[in-house]
Amino acid sequence: MVWETIFMFLKAFAVGGAICTIAQLLINYTKITSGKILVSFLLAGIVLQAIGVYQYIVDFAGAGATVPISGFGYLLAKGAMEGAKESLFMAITGGLTSAAMGVTAAIVFGYFFALICKSRSKKN
Repeated sequence: MVWETIFMFLKAFAVGGAICTIAQLLINYTKITSGKILVSFLLAGIVLQAIGVYQYIVDFAGAGATVPISGFGYLLAKGAMEGAKESLFMAITGGLTSAAMGVTAAIVFGYFFALICKSRSKKN
């Protein structure tokens, strides 16, 4: 039981770390901007889910595959694909419906931290 939990954490760390390592290597060794890398990873998650690959990665790594931005793309694509089974409208709104909890949490926590923390500009 304990070893299964440890192995689960190791898989999540290895896959999530590999995704983040790829992004860091792109930042360090290419002239691609961080925003373009972010969008590329989001689109990669969508494409990998559309062809049926990302679900296997999620089944293997759990949070290691769902926490990075590619996991958000996976979630949007999964919701849209499930919604498409019902109607065209659900295909359009299914991605946002499946990601609503995460987006809501980001907005609420961002608001609370904005109240708590004092913002200031960096001094050069």
